[in-house]
Amino acid sequence: MTIRGKATSLDIAHLAGVSQPTVSRALRGSPSVSPETRRRILAIARELNYKVDKNASNLRAQQSGTLALLFFEDPTPDDSLINPFFHSMLGSITRACARRGYDLLVSFQQLSTNWHADFADSHKADGIILLGYGDYLESESRMQQLVEQGTHFVRWGAALPGEPGISIGCDNFQGGHDITAHLLERGCRRIAFLGNASEHYPEFRERWRGYQAALQEAGLEPLPELQADAITTEQSGYEAARALLDAGQVFDAVFGASDLIALGAMKALREHGLAVPADVAVAGFDDIAMASFAQPPLSTVQQDTKQAGEVLVDSLIRLVQREPVESQRLPVRLVLRESSQRPG
Repeated sequence: MTIRGKATSLDIAHLAGVSQPTVSRALRGSPSVSPETRRRILAIARELNYKVDKNASNLRAQQSGTLALLFFEDPTPDDSLINPFFHSMLGSITRACARRGYDLLVSFQQLSTNWHADFADSHKADGIILLGYGDYLESESRMQQLVEQGTHFVRWGAALPGEPGISIGCDNFQGGHDITAHLLERGCRRIAFLGNASEHYPEFRERWRGYQAALQEAGLEPLPELQADAITTEQSGYEAARALLDAGQVFDAVFGASDLIALGAMKALREHGLAVPADVAVAGFDDIAMASFAQPPLSTVQQDTKQAGEVLVDSLIRLVQREPVESQRLPVRLVLRESSQRPG
């Protein structure tokens, strides 16, 4: 086929043997186009020196070509106020957007602001990725408003039935179960759980349920006195562990619902004259960067932040393009280090 003048998407469609809308979706990076078809279309586009006019394309679609990533404040010991777990996810989200031809607008939000209305009304972005949301019951009504006003959004969360919008999260139940089973295999029998296990924090609640299931499978009953509320900070983990120790509770292991909680608990144990893992084994959840540098290095449940970022972006683009999307739970894996390696 001879192309006279500037190549168009119709020319590419003819040469690739597909429809023009398929070409448009492939060039936008839509996951609805198979990898083989996308490669063929991109190869033809390169051969024809075809360039996408993003402004014209966005105007036709009434889209900005931008996705928004909203971080929410978390209590941290530094000035970032961002959970360190989300730092690792930022890179994969940025790369996933770039591969699909989208710009990424990163915004830090206070939970007290009307972020749910601001971004929906401003049309700054075609869709929103939410990382962190504080107390789930307080944020649920705002997310429901996003659904009702037709805002495209996905969030990193527990991915449980009945939650508003699309949630992408790890298998918190399985992770909680598997790390508790590991501690049991290492000979631990009185395992403390540090984390708020209420409906206000559904991810922690699922980890707590997994913890309970593993204990029951081993013929042990979960003891309410060995659970202490904590949020995702080292200080909160420290205070929760101190509360158990000051109450005279005896335990041979700690499962912190996050790595930060577990790291704080390790400090409290050291101050109490207990050695980790000889006296008390410790495990966390997340596998943040500092977990491997702790003394001793922290056993934990790893969430795949690379896959998480890609799935969040893929799911949001599908929503923007009005394609079917479902919430997903991603697999987890144990990363076992010195902090839980007690003699069996």
